[in-house]
Amino acid sequence: MKVLITGATGFLGSKTVEKIVELPEVTHVIATGRTMREARRVDSTKVEYKLGDLASREFVNSIVKDVDVVVNTAALSSPWGTEEQYRTANVLTQKNLIEASEKHGIERFVFVSTPGLYHNGDDRFLVKESEPLPEKFANQYAATKREAEILLETSGLSFVTIRPRAIIGAGDTTIMPRLIKADEEGKLKIVGDGENKLDLTSVENVAYAIILGIKANKEALGRAYNITNGEPLKLWWAINTVLVGLGRKKVEKKVGYRLAYLGGGLMELVSKLITKKEPPITRFSIDVLAKNFTLDISDARRLLNYTPNMTTQESIDQFVKWYSEQEG
Repeated sequence: MKVLITGATGFLGSKTVEKIVELPEVTHVIATGRTMREARRVDSTKVEYKLGDLASREFVNSIVKDVDVVVNTAALSSPWGTEEQYRTANVLTQKNLIEASEKHGIERFVFVSTPGLYHNGDDRFLVKESEPLPEKFANQYAATKREAEILLETSGLSFVTIRPRAIIGAGDTTIMPRLIKADEEGKLKIVGDGENKLDLTSVENVAYAIILGIKANKEALGRAYNITNGEPLKLWWAINTVLVGLGRKKVEKKVGYRLAYLGGGLMELVSKLITKKEPPITRFSIDVLAKNFTLDISDARRLLNYTPNMTTQESIDQFVKWYSEQEG
């Protein structure tokens, strides 16, 4: 089996390459990304790195033509950006990959989407994949990911879509590092009462879910699956566990949700009209820090045979060790 993995130089993509080369049935992996990060290079005779832009149809055709399976982990997942940036990174690239996959008779397409599609500003518990999606998505990231899902759903490909929630672990340069930076600058405060629960997902578990998507039987195809660690927990417990593990103090100061949400809106306005840069906080990030948000993973358990292999505590321990080594 020959596999193409997009976003292979990123956090999830590199972990996916690392796990997929361990499969005896996989003989060759084409790993693609925009730029090579040596720390995320997987040293294996099975892996061939081909760097390029997925917005180029010619480049996409060149990397898809000789594989059996496509795994698309590439995305613009930043909380801030223009509509054009998101559409190019999340929709155009998906369109190119699907067209090339149909042209070359790809056997399986696994797509990494987001449960951010479910976000409606309310507390949500055990959200199932079948529940109606909001009429208006929370941000351009969610909106364009849904467009990419629809492109796949209306294609002629055999596919599996996964929606992993808040990926953490060794190599995370997004979720926990942003919170650590805010703490270092004295800006991190508990939003609301600090009792809100959510799901986190080990990068190891997401890579495992991708492999299950590649191997999925006919009954499991053509669907989207929530992926988490399967153990909802208090968000601020997790954040403080990371901070204490790094030798920092727990966050104890609080700010009211409404005040923080208003502040996020004002910062977004300043960014749009004046600075043109990503704001320190957004209304969406305030919701993430204050609201309950848990997912039902029973479909993934039943149809993909998904069982989380790594706990949240183990994921946090791995991150703390890795981050400490990076900081040196």
